[in-house]
Amino acid sequence: MTAEIEKALKKYPLYSQDGKGGDAKIVVKYFGGSAATWLITEGEPRDNGDWLLYGFVTLGLPDDFAPGKLLWEWGYITLRQLQEVRFPPFGLGVERDILVEPGKYKVKDEVFMCRQYGRD
Repeated sequence: MTAEIEKALKKYPLYSQDGKGGDAKIVVKYFGGSAATWLITEGEPRDNGDWLLYGFVTLGLPDDFAPGKLLWEWGYITLRQLQEVRFPPFGLGVERDILVEPGKYKVKDEVFMCRQYGRD
Protein backbone atom coordinates (compact mmCIF):
# COMPACT_ATOMS: atom_id res chain seq x y z
CA MET A 1 0.00 0.00 0.00
CA THR A 2 1.39 3.37 -0.98
CA ALA A 3 1.72 6.34 1.37
CA GLU A 4 -0.84 8.19 -0.78
CA ILE A 5 -3.42 5.42 -0.26
CA GLU A 6 -2.72 5.24 3.48
CA LYS A 7 -3.26 9.00 3.72
CA ALA A 8 -6.50 8.75 1.72
CA LEU A 9 -7.81 5.88 3.88
CA LYS A 10 -7.26 8.03 6.97
CA LYS A 11 -9.75 10.48 5.41
CA TYR A 12 -12.19 7.59 4.89
CA PRO A 13 -12.08 5.46 8.07
CA LEU A 14 -14.50 2.56 8.54
CA TYR A 15 -18.17 3.66 8.54
CA SER A 16 -17.34 7.16 7.26
CA GLN A 17 -19.29 6.58 4.04
CA ASP A 18 -22.02 4.47 5.63
CA GLY A 19 -25.34 4.84 3.84
CA LYS A 20 -23.90 6.40 0.66
CA GLY A 21 -24.17 3.19 -1.37
CA GLY A 22 -23.17 3.82 -4.98
CA ASP A 23 -22.23 7.42 -4.16
CA ALA A 24 -19.38 6.29 -1.87
CA LYS A 25 -15.96 7.43 -3.08
CA ILE A 26 -13.41 4.79 -4.10
CA VAL A 27 -10.08 5.09 -2.33
CA VAL A 28 -8.33 2.25 -4.14
CA LYS A 29 -9.30 -0.37 -6.74
CA TYR A 30 -7.78 -3.85 -6.82
CA PHE A 31 -8.41 -6.48 -9.48
CA GLY A 32 -7.33 -9.96 -10.49
CA GLY A 33 -8.30 -13.08 -12.36
CA SER A 34 -10.80 -12.58 -15.14
CA ALA A 35 -13.35 -10.43 -13.29
CA ALA A 36 -12.53 -10.16 -9.58
CA THR A 37 -12.66 -6.51 -8.51
CA TRP A 38 -12.42 -4.82 -5.10
CA LEU A 39 -13.56 -1.17 -4.92
CA ILE A 40 -12.23 -0.15 -1.50
CA THR A 41 -14.13 2.78 0.03
CA GLU A 42 -12.95 2.72 3.66
CA GLY A 43 -10.21 1.29 5.83
CA GLU A 44 -8.38 1.46 9.13
CA PRO A 45 -5.01 0.20 10.32
CA ARG A 46 -5.01 -2.70 12.78
CA ASP A 47 -2.69 -3.10 15.77
CA ASN A 48 -0.85 -5.93 13.98
CA GLY A 49 0.21 -3.67 11.09
CA ASP A 50 -2.48 -4.96 8.74
CA TRP A 51 -5.39 -2.92 7.38
CA LEU A 52 -9.10 -3.76 7.60
CA LEU A 53 -10.70 -2.65 4.33
CA TYR A 54 -14.33 -2.26 3.31
CA GLY A 55 -15.78 -1.92 -0.15
CA PHE A 56 -17.89 -3.17 -3.04
CA VAL A 57 -16.66 -6.46 -4.44
CA THR A 58 -17.25 -8.97 -7.21
CA LEU A 59 -15.40 -12.24 -7.47
CA GLY A 60 -16.69 -12.83 -10.98
CA LEU A 61 -19.60 -15.05 -9.95
CA PRO A 62 -22.90 -14.76 -11.84
CA ASP A 63 -25.85 -13.00 -10.22
CA ASP A 64 -28.76 -15.46 -10.21
CA PHE A 65 -31.24 -12.57 -10.02
CA ALA A 66 -29.76 -10.56 -12.91
CA PRO A 67 -28.88 -12.87 -15.80
CA GLY A 68 -25.74 -11.81 -17.63
CA LYS A 69 -24.47 -9.72 -14.71
CA LEU A 70 -21.96 -10.41 -11.98
CA LEU A 71 -22.81 -10.61 -8.30
CA TRP A 72 -21.54 -7.52 -6.43
CA GLU A 73 -21.68 -7.16 -2.65
CA TRP A 74 -20.39 -4.97 0.18
CA GLY A 75 -17.87 -6.60 2.50
CA TYR A 76 -14.67 -6.55 4.52
CA ILE A 77 -11.22 -7.91 3.71
CA THR A 78 -7.79 -7.35 5.19
CA LEU A 79 -4.85 -6.13 3.14
CA ARG A 80 -3.00 -9.32 4.07
CA GLN A 81 -5.86 -11.45 2.70
CA LEU A 82 -5.76 -9.52 -0.57
CA GLN A 83 -2.02 -10.07 -0.81
CA GLU A 84 -2.50 -13.83 -0.36
CA VAL A 85 -5.11 -14.27 -3.13
CA ARG A 86 -3.85 -16.30 -6.12
CA PHE A 87 -5.69 -16.98 -9.37
CA PRO A 88 -5.30 -20.19 -11.36
CA PRO A 89 -3.81 -21.43 -13.55
CA PHE A 90 -0.61 -19.40 -13.10
CA GLY A 91 -0.97 -18.21 -9.51
CA LEU A 92 -1.12 -14.52 -10.35
CA GLY A 93 -2.01 -12.20 -7.48
CA VAL A 94 -4.20 -9.15 -7.03
CA GLU A 95 -3.06 -5.89 -8.62
CA ARG A 96 -3.84 -2.25 -7.85
CA ASP A 97 -5.41 -0.18 -10.61
CA ILE A 98 -2.95 2.71 -10.79
CA LEU A 99 -5.36 4.80 -12.88
CA VAL A 100 -7.89 5.13 -10.05
CA GLU A 101 -7.03 8.19 -7.96
CA PRO A 102 -8.17 8.13 -4.31
CA GLY A 103 -11.56 9.84 -3.88
CA LYS A 104 -11.98 10.77 -7.56
CA TYR A 105 -14.57 8.16 -8.58
CA LYS A 106 -17.82 6.90 -7.08
CA VAL A 107 -18.66 3.21 -6.77
CA LYS A 108 -21.63 3.50 -9.15
CA ASP A 109 -19.44 5.07 -11.84
CA GLU A 110 -16.79 2.36 -11.65
CA VAL A 111 -19.39 -0.45 -11.69
CA PHE A 112 -20.92 1.19 -14.77
CA MET A 113 -17.49 1.25 -16.45
CA CYS A 114 -16.92 -2.42 -15.56
CA ARG A 115 -20.21 -3.29 -17.21
CA GLN A 116 -19.48 -1.19 -20.31
CA TYR A 117 -16.14 -2.89 -20.92
CA GLY A 118 -17.15 -6.46 -20.25
CA ARG A 119 -16.00 -6.98 -16.65
CA ASP A 120 -19.62 -7.47 -15.62
